[in-house]
Amino acid sequence: MGKLVEERHVSVILFEGFEVLDVFGPVELLSQVPDIRISFLGKEKEPVQSAQGVRVLTDLPYTNLENPDILLIPGGAGTRTLVQDTTFLSWLKETGQRAEKVASVCTGSALLAAAGLLKGRRATSNKRAFGWVSSLDDDVEWQSQARWVEDGKIWTSSGVAAGLDMTASLIQHLFGAEAFAEATTLAEYQPQTDSTVDPFAHIHGLI
Repeated sequence: MGKLVEERHVSVILFEGFEVLDVFGPVELLSQVPDIRISFLGKEKEPVQSAQGVRVLTDLPYTNLENPDILLIPGGAGTRTLVQDTTFLSWLKETGQRAEKVASVCTGSALLAAAGLLKGRRATSNKRAFGWVSSLDDDVEWQSQARWVEDGKIWTSSGVAAGLDMTASLIQHLFGAEAFAEATTLAEYQPQTDSTVDPFAHIHGLI
């Protein structure tokens, strides 16, 4: 029998230059769970362009988010600029502290680090960009070999497609094995279920 569940609202934070698969890989799996609602948030309620040129119309400005359940923070080329945006980082820190769960994909963990949400925690990131991301906060236990890392309410994944594996694990954590099986089967996706299996750490010379 699956877990007794309650509806969760997933707020996906978009910014110019986000990575498409960082967003829509997790969204594909999350959308298969009946007890999840998904909203896209941006600086304004207007289209936001990804690094691949896809434009997504946001549902509301992120500053209008009142009761966060789950924050999903993608990575992408735009994180290189957004880590300097002190207004956004202040909002992210305050909102992340109130959220039930915060999940980042790829270099989305750079934004969490810059906001101070990873201090004293274990975390990972895109292995190609690992040096840059890990330089943003020395008070983080950066895991160079991890497909994803769960540390309390904070979940961080390695690069791009690793967000699918993290999301599948998050679904199982929150909604149980039945929801996990249904979501991954409907998407015809066979996730990596061992978070320590990370061949890209070796490919990028981190181990």
